[in-house]
Amino acid sequence: MGPTVSVLAYEGMSAFETGIVTEVFGLRWPELDVDWYELTICAERPGAVRVVGGATLSTPHGLDVVARAGTVVIPSVSDVTAEPTPELVAALRLAHQRGARIVSICSGAFALAAAGLLDGRRATTHWRYADLLRRRYPRVEVDPNPLYIDDRDVLTSAGCAAGLDLCLHIVRQDFGAAVANAIARRLVVPPHRDGGQAQYVEAAVAPAPEDGRIAESMTWAVQHLAEPITVAALARRAAMSARSYLRHFARCAGTSPIRWLIAQRVQASLGLLETTDASIDEVARAVGFDTAVTYRHHFTKAMRTSPSAYRRTFRVSDRGGAVRGGVRGTSPPSPT
Repeated sequence: MGPTVSVLAYEGMSAFETGIVTEVFGLRWPELDVDWYELTICAERPGAVRVVGGATLSTPHGLDVVARAGTVVIPSVSDVTAEPTPELVAALRLAHQRGARIVSICSGAFALAAAGLLDGRRATTHWRYADLLRRRYPRVEVDPNPLYIDDRDVLTSAGCAAGLDLCLHIVRQDFGAAVANAIARRLVVPPHRDGGQAQYVEAAVAPAPEDGRIAESMTWAVQHLAEPITVAALARRAAMSARSYLRHFARCAGTSPIRWLIAQRVQASLGLLETTDASIDEVARAVGFDTAVTYRHHFTKAMRTSPSAYRRTFRVSDRGGAVRGGVRGTSPPSPT
């Protein structure tokens, strides 16, 4: 039996909110030789839970299962202006005291904050609710910018879709980058999104013709990470001036080309650390860093651990599964 995960369902929720969690942690992936998660959908009171669209979800599992789980996910709350029930607060505190990993998606951060689990911590939520979370719970260091924040045993994410980023991040923690990337490929999503919420705050507009050229240049860059890549070279691939490229890239990706490249190179190095005996110098060169010193600097900044420590934690065994060690808390590359 693999790690246990419980996700809370509640009256009036969208099925998409639990669907994110069940898709990542609940499905079985026969091509992965790992002991996958044991997922349980729970409710505050066992029985029928009405969801958006007139459907009903029924579960026999209550808060006692939440309190016993290894990972607890609160996908959102029904009302950000209301206090969660004392029973839910008690279950979250008990789970945390027992050593569970507590996760919120979108407005679920309000439940964690009410339980005191975010006091003195940096946390995020949907950008629409950030000011309200800050006012209601002044002891929480609310950061509305990242797609998710990993504070080791308590993790928070932005709007619902950012919950998918966080779930893949958790898989990467538990089973390594190769497994997380395989899940991302099955879901047809990127294994890691760069940038933060700011790129999604304004109303969506029709994609500009330049977006396709930016995307093509990014695809080319990922295929040539080991080579020297400059902004000028990327701009030429997109048939733009460097100045125009920088502007359009920031709008499309929510970050700068150089920061994006660094993140891609760090991500590309994870599989090499997990599956090869290449030295740190060789890994650094293989993904395009000039020196191992530069690689270690950017890797540590992005992953909150060193390449060597990451390798010890996620070294792939002869059976193909990751050998998981003591490093669990990592953070995504800092958004810009």
